[in-house]
Amino acid sequence: MSLDAILARIDDDLPAATERLLDLMRIKSISTDPAFRDDCQQAADWLVADLQSLGIDAQKRPTPGHPMVVGHAGPENGKPHLLFYGHYDVQPVDPLALWDRDPFDPAIEQTPAGPVIRGRGAADDKGQLMTFIEALRAWKEVEGNWPCRITFFFEGEEESGSPSLVPFMEENKDELRADFAMICDTVMFESRTPAITTMLRGLLGEELTITGPTKDLHSGMFGGIAMNPVRVLARVIAALHDDQGRVTVPGFYDGVPELSDELEAQWQGLAFDHEAFLGDVGLSHPAGEQDRTPLEMIWSRPTCEVNGIGGGYQGDGFKTVLPAQASAKISFRLVGDQDPHAIRKNFRAMVEEMLPPDCTATWKAHGASRASGTPTSDPAFAKSLKALSDEWNVPAAYIGSGGSIPIAGHFQNILGTAPVLIGFSKDDDQIHSPNEKYDMESFHKGIRSWARILDAIT
Repeated sequence: MSLDAILARIDDDLPAATERLLDLMRIKSISTDPAFRDDCQQAADWLVADLQSLGIDAQKRPTPGHPMVVGHAGPENGKPHLLFYGHYDVQPVDPLALWDRDPFDPAIEQTPAGPVIRGRGAADDKGQLMTFIEALRAWKEVEGNWPCRITFFFEGEEESGSPSLVPFMEENKDELRADFAMICDTVMFESRTPAITTMLRGLLGEELTITGPTKDLHSGMFGGIAMNPVRVLARVIAALHDDQGRVTVPGFYDGVPELSDELEAQWQGLAFDHEAFLGDVGLSHPAGEQDRTPLEMIWSRPTCEVNGIGGGYQGDGFKTVLPAQASAKISFRLVGDQDPHAIRKNFRAMVEEMLPPDCTATWKAHGASRASGTPTSDPAFAKSLKALSDEWNVPAAYIGSGGSIPIAGHFQNILGTAPVLIGFSKDDDQIHSPNEKYDMESFHKGIRSWARILDAIT
């Protein structure tokens, strides 16, 4: 096998590969909006047809929501069985007025930093997903066969909470089980260092509504004597952190591990510029636990954040009212062995104890997923790290992630499959935002990177 020949094929085929990606991006596969249900079906059909054109046994598999795409190829030859996971659904495009072009009319744009692919789904996740397929397309065209047993697993509900994912995995675990699950929905470190993400935070969401009087009240008539739910909510929120940035929910830090000396040294070697990181969004001072480094705050420490708050009159002008209700959406990012269900119980109990007479709290749960981590002792990880370094001419690194990718934990817990998280998105790709893009460099070198990784581990 000649890796050089496969890489050359990737280079020659880049214009056609880009056109295929643009074609997929034109499909309005917004999973959270029922109005785009047919578009999600169309995206799944597109992927099935593309995989089948490579001789892959691919099918669109129904779920109660949007379909899964499952495909199989390659021999059982004693080499690792690889599963490639991605998602074909995308976020809504609102607010449309902030886009510089139609989000579903993608194009290559020239920027001072180089050409980019502009449009919804460019980086999250159609561009990343297609780096898998294009690497394997080049491999098959050069070699005439596959390097090992390969399973393709693409879902259409990642951007809407993946309600069908776990049941589908449970029902099809024997078919989906593999040695490694290659997951592409991740980023490079500071947009320049290729990386394997080995730590993902879990996520717990809670929506809290505090109710006081039976209706909104005139603040002149009732101010001072009636309890204001906004005042109660403000006190609850203020009590969630101490002066050093630590979360005060009882038992919150149970199961939070310390970094190994080796990993801490590697992270320090990345020379993360937190002043520039915060400066890009108009901030300057880390606000988390004050005895932790900035990278620890982002990657390996848990958080509690208020994501939304409401109560009382929100319109133009002024209305002197005491609202009957006040609400907040509060999320917790979790690490290590933190138990989201225990934290939910303790958080609710903490709030209930703070409520004054005449006020009640009602709750709406929004997910509860544990953190996940991947041991890197298997030689495939070191080989993949070297393959990335060879392609990008930059030493690749093991990194953490401040975000949550529940699928990684599902692969571990349901299938017993080790997740390998490698992606080529950059910090300025504006995923979930207007004017999403994916650098042509990321697309091109991402394809080449997967070819190198396949060569290294098979």
